[in-house]
Amino acid sequence: MAYFSLTRGGLALMGTTLLMLGACGEPEIILPGQRENIRGSGEPATLGLPSESKPIRLAAPTSNKSWPQSFGTEAFRVAHPALRPSPQLVWSADIGEGNSRRQRITASPVVAGGLIYTLDSAGRVSAVSSGGGAVWSTDLVPAGEKEGQATGGGMAYADGVLYVSSGYGLLTALDAKSGQQRWQQKLNATGSGTPTIRDGLIYLVAGDDTGWAIRTKDGRIAWQIQGTPSVGNVLGAPAPALTSDLAIFAFGSGDISASFKKGGLGRWTSSVSGQRKGRASALIGDVTGSPVVSGKRVFVGNHSGRTVALNAVSGERFWTADEGALGPIWPAGDSIFLVSDRNQLVRMNASDGTVIWAKELPGFVKDKPGKRGASYANYGPILAGGRVIVASGDGNIRFFNPENGTMTAQVPVPNGATSGPVVAGNTLYVVGAKGQLYAFR
Repeated sequence: MAYFSLTRGGLALMGTTLLMLGACGEPEIILPGQRENIRGSGEPATLGLPSESKPIRLAAPTSNKSWPQSFGTEAFRVAHPALRPSPQLVWSADIGEGNSRRQRITASPVVAGGLIYTLDSAGRVSAVSSGGGAVWSTDLVPAGEKEGQATGGGMAYADGVLYVSSGYGLLTALDAKSGQQRWQQKLNATGSGTPTIRDGLIYLVAGDDTGWAIRTKDGRIAWQIQGTPSVGNVLGAPAPALTSDLAIFAFGSGDISASFKKGGLGRWTSSVSGQRKGRASALIGDVTGSPVVSGKRVFVGNHSGRTVALNAVSGERFWTADEGALGPIWPAGDSIFLVSDRNQLVRMNASDGTVIWAKELPGFVKDKPGKRGASYANYGPILAGGRVIVASGDGNIRFFNPENGTMTAQVPVPNGATSGPVVAGNTLYVVGAKGQLYAFR
């Protein structure tokens, strides 16, 4: 026979347990009334978002023929490309490999000389005509390397040559008409950054911590600058932005460095650091909103909730906003537009960074509170045809009124977008996740 001894503390514990068990037996009180879903009907919540309607003065629409480089440099940016308010799909063309678990398309299309250039996720460059017909295709996977060992890259066009960076650590110059290789330069690091070209030099960031200036004539190195190394970066380094005398680089650490284009002597250094208080979608400090020059200001944002405006001449900071920028910022009139790290399309006052309005974009693929998984990517924004345009991975291109943020149109993209939209020849081009180029007119 077993004997049990209960102390005074044990008796108290038993009593408490019995009381709790008794409480569990009480019937649940169900309040009367209709049950409402606190998360809405599946539409993104807009409660509490700034929603001011403010007039904006836009430049007259221009029917531009080309989109040769990243629009961070004013000389390569068309302030207001012409486009129909709601363009429709007119053709599509296969460009190679699409997104997979290990490979991603990171390059937006380049339009120049009557052709549209694309870079797939496996290192293949293609050129198609304005009607969607294949013109040439070139594989940039180096000899001795296997396909699938690297991914990412960027493109830019200048003077009949297409310059392509690749995840294999190479910068390649291709004849834009034939696709024939002119030269290659080893970057000694991942070369997934987008190049910028002007006055005989190619500027790009390799390995997220080295700024390069390379001669267009033969691929020889003109000069280099070094940024602070960082391990937590997003695939695809930002394109450098240029002023009349400076090249402005952004690095994975959040550093922003401006060097004189002739010789590479440093002019100023700043940073985009910090995270949004309360809620940040990521802790990555990488600069994902490439530097964009507008007048005497440089706008740049990171992946974790910070956007800044800097003096392009001195690097002095004008303001800091608690909004990250997933892609390059588009300046227009007295405002700037960006896709934030919280998947919102945001219009800000360019002079002080205050938010005028913000609109929710597609977010998590499956909305499960407490368990967040995959989310849709949103690319852009750009302004064309009087509308702010965002291409999304959920399978739609959305058009918004720049004054108040109202969505005015929505055009489907088969399989979802995976590149920023570009506009040339009154046509909008975007790359799809399965490896297709889509044209909307």
